[in-house]
Amino acid sequence: MLGLIEDTNSNYLCRVVRGMGGRVRHIAVVRDETEEIAEDLRRSLTRGAELIFTCGGMGPTDDDLTLAAVAQATARKLELNAAAQEFVERRYREFASQGYVSGAQMSDERLKMARLPIGARSLENPVGAAPAVVTVVNNTRIVSLPGVPAELRAIVEGPLQSLLKEMFGRGSYRELEMTVDCGDESELAPALRRVAQLHPEVYLKSRASRFGPDVRFRIMISASAASGEEADRMITTAASDLTRTLGDAGILQAPRT
Repeated sequence: MLGLIEDTNSNYLCRVVRGMGGRVRHIAVVRDETEEIAEDLRRSLTRGAELIFTCGGMGPTDDDLTLAAVAQATARKLELNAAAQEFVERRYREFASQGYVSGAQMSDERLKMARLPIGARSLENPVGAAPAVVTVVNNTRIVSLPGVPAELRAIVEGPLQSLLKEMFGRGSYRELEMTVDCGDESELAPALRRVAQLHPEVYLKSRASRFGPDVRFRIMISASAASGEEADRMITTAASDLTRTLGDAGILQAPRT
């Protein structure tokens, strides 16, 4: 890591794990070097972690090294995985038909995304071309996710749900962020308190980094439920009540930028 990209994925995954009843023990940011990634994975395996997430390094370029590092850490070889290959080929056919890429032919670089550690399985990526990968080592599951936040979240809230429910048994976690035209958290507090009382199963948190006339507060609404649909309903209802309550106080929701 060169500090060029803000790490929002770790924060999101921590919220997901805690929201489903899990406990986060370790977060690491390492350089894009196979041995460094593998060494940190070995340490987590030695500690007996039940679930390890890796984020990024799943693409077609030479600096995408995550799966090679997982293979090295688990003493396995990389091999072309039939299910992953079918997914990558299908995704590039779709991209080509939409004009996103110039052609659907498979190159070594594209096939690189379908070379998984022996025994691993792929999960479909609803947004991008690189599948997620689950590698099981004894009682540990290593889940390798693409680094693009939209892809990572689509996988976590879609194909990965069955594994998360199996591990945590707490259903699904969802969140929604609102931005409001207000720079004073003390003005937000009464509305947040009222909505929190109406929806005790939903967590609300306001955030701002500083004071100033140009500051807009962000409000995070999150919930865990037996299903994704139920969690979505809970936060949507709470968001509607919050919008109305804030409006009564003269505080409007800011447009998305």
